[in-house]
Amino acid sequence: MISTASISLLLSAVSSAFAGPVLNGLPANLTSVIGRCGTDLNDTQIILAEKHFLLNKVNTVGASGLTIINVYWHVIRSRNDLSGGNIPDNQISDQINVLNSDYRDGSIRFTLVETTRTTNADWFNNAAPNTQQQSAMKSALRKGGARDLNIYSVGFNSGQGKGLLGYSTFPWQYSSNQKDDGVVIQYATVPKGSMQNYNQGRTLTHEAGHWFGLYHTFQGGCNGSGDYVDDTPAEASPAGGCPKGRDTCSSAGQDPINSYMDYTYDSCMNMFTSGQVSRIKSQMSTYR
Repeated sequence: MISTASISLLLSAVSSAFAGPVLNGLPANLTSVIGRCGTDLNDTQIILAEKHFLLNKVNTVGASGLTIINVYWHVIRSRNDLSGGNIPDNQISDQINVLNSDYRDGSIRFTLVETTRTTNADWFNNAAPNTQQQSAMKSALRKGGARDLNIYSVGFNSGQGKGLLGYSTFPWQYSSNQKDDGVVIQYATVPKGSMQNYNQGRTLTHEAGHWFGLYHTFQGGCNGSGDYVDDTPAEASPAGGCPKGRDTCSSAGQDPINSYMDYTYDSCMNMFTSGQVSRIKSQMSTYR
C-alpha cells in the first residue's frame, strides 16, 4: 500500500514537461521528428500521479459553464529588438486568440491580464527545467494563484535548454512548488514568429495541455494505459510533419496526428478529443 506521504513525496519529484530536439530514450535516427515537447516522467512517476488523481478526483460529469484563465505573460529578452526576444503586443494578442480558438470546445477562455518585460540575457538564453535561471526568473515574476497561467517567452539559446521549444509543469505539482507553476516557450513559436513549421502558436497550445494535465498522445507507446484518455488511439512514437494515415499500433484507430498533444507541425494540429477535454476539466477541478 502506498501511503499519502509517499505519494506526496514522489509527486513533488515529478519533473516538468519540456520540449526539445531529443526525447529521453529515443535513438538518434528519430530526432528528425522531435522538436515539439519531450517529458522525463518515468512510468513509476506517472503511475503514482494517476493513483493520486483517482484517490482525489473531483467528479465533473454534467458540469458546464465557461472557465476563465487569467494569463500573465512575461517577455524575457536579451535586447529590446525582436531577435532579442522582445515580441510585440500584437503577437502576444494573436497567441491568446489561438489559445481561445484551440480550447473553445473545452469552454475555456484565456484573458491576458498583464504583460511584463524583463531584460535579462542570462534568463533569456539559459532558462531551462531545474536550472537556477528558471528558479530566479519564476520566483521574481510569477503572479496569481493555481488557476492563473504564467507564460515566460525566452530564447533557449544555450545551456541545457538549447534548442527547446517549450516546457510546462503539471497541475498536481502546484501544491508542492507554487512558484514553479507555469509554461515556458521559445519566443519565435508565437503566430508569425520565425520558427519554421512551428510558428502558428501551437507550441503554447501543446504546453498548456500539459499545464491542464494532459500527457502526449504517444505516452507509453502501444502498451498499457497510454495517455490515460480512452479516445486517443495508441501511438508507438511521436509523429513528425503531417503523416496522414500513420498507424503504428495494432489496436483500433490511426495515430492521432492531428491532436495538439502529438509532435506534428503546427499546420497539422487542429483538435482535442472529447476525452482530452474531460480530463482537462477533471484535472482542473481536482488540482486548480
